Amino acid sequence: MTDASTTRSAGNVYFSRRVAPQLALGFASGLPLALTGGTLQAWATVSNVSLQSIGFLTLVGTAYTLKFLWSPLIDRYAPPWLGRRRGWMLLMQLLLALAIMGMGLLSPGSALPELAMLAVVVAVLSATQDIAFDAYSTDVLHSEERGAGAAVKVLGYRIAMIVSGGLALVLADSWLGWRHTYVLMGALMLVCMAATLWAPEPDAPAAAPGNLGQALVEPFREFFGRRGAIGLLMLIVLYKLGDAFAGALSTTFLIRAAGYTATQVGTVNKVLGLAATIVGALAGGSIMARWGLYRSLMAFGLLQAVSNLGYWLISVSPSHLWLMAAGVGVENLCGGLGTAAFVGLLMALCRHEYSATQFALLSALSAVGRIYLAGPLTPTLVDHMGWPGFFLFTVVISVPGLLMLYAYRARIAALEKM
Repeated sequence: MTDASTTRSAGNVYFSRRVAPQLALGFASGLPLALTGGTLQAWATVSNVSLQSIGFLTLVGTAYTLKFLWSPLIDRYAPPWLGRRRGWMLLMQLLLALAIMGMGLLSPGSALPELAMLAVVVAVLSATQDIAFDAYSTDVLHSEERGAGAAVKVLGYRIAMIVSGGLALVLADSWLGWRHTYVLMGALMLVCMAATLWAPEPDAPAAAPGNLGQALVEPFREFFGRRGAIGLLMLIVLYKLGDAFAGALSTTFLIRAAGYTATQVGTVNKVLGLAATIVGALAGGSIMARWGLYRSLMAFGLLQAVSNLGYWLISVSPSHLWLMAAGVGVENLCGGLGTAAFVGLLMALCRHEYSATQFALLSALSAVGRIYLAGPLTPTLVDHMGWPGFFLFTVVISVPGLLMLYAYRARIAALEKM
């Protein structure tokens, strides 16, 4: 392929018949999250529900962290329509639409237990849709489309969180009321079903495991039977570790240590940070189509590491809004680039027969650094190093992941040919 044709291919990858539907499908994936999280908590708050009861509502989202437990069922079984993955997606979207509308028929002030149980149902259905959607993306996208597909998924997901989060609060408070807002959100989920019907099947759909026992065991046996499997798992944990540490308490740092107001931080994070993440992800997908998986992972990983120096600069400089905006913007831009490549890596590591289970497990593993390392350890590191030293250390934390990536460069390059 010539350089000119490669450039055209990279530019047109977002219009691929396989990539374009990922936008609406990503929207369907992100829509329920706020409706069972922040938006539901806001509804309970204005309904004068006790703080203790609102605290228990945070447990509704547990299904998202445990979805790997039933992912083998999605690999083994499928509804008798639209194929292995789209059949599950369509069914979940229909049930989600009905359940979200059902939430609008209840009220936290008079029927909190029933509303909470229905929210749990929505979370389980949403997590199941995510399992099927991630597996579908893994199965349908060609190797050169994985970065673009990941970027479009992120864009759709973020738009949905804005709609079901900030926009839903405005609609509920000033226009429609809470009940009608939830009914509207359910109707939007019904619209997303059209994207599932339009989305194509994979070129060569893989056969399902022969029985449930195979679906439970073979994904692990197949993955750990690969040469260097443990190293690949370490790479998944380490690749975005520096990014995770830098972002763990970034809001607290900007308000408490750097001296910015909550309004300033919120505006920059919500507007500029979100826009930079989306731009980074979309640019990353286009670049990946031209550079390939390994080169993109290495380049974006280096940029992720270096971008943490923006927080270091903020920590040693007088407070200037433009400096904070630049630091947050660059960090989110580079984080978006890295996310596109990283999700492309997770897709490439999955075998189509077991993509639901393997992607669910790998994505859960990718959260280990953020949840179990960065969150608990960051306060201790800041106490010992101070904020400037800590942000310099986050650059150092990024190095092992890049070294691991270099060590596995041949293995990762081979994934692009599969």
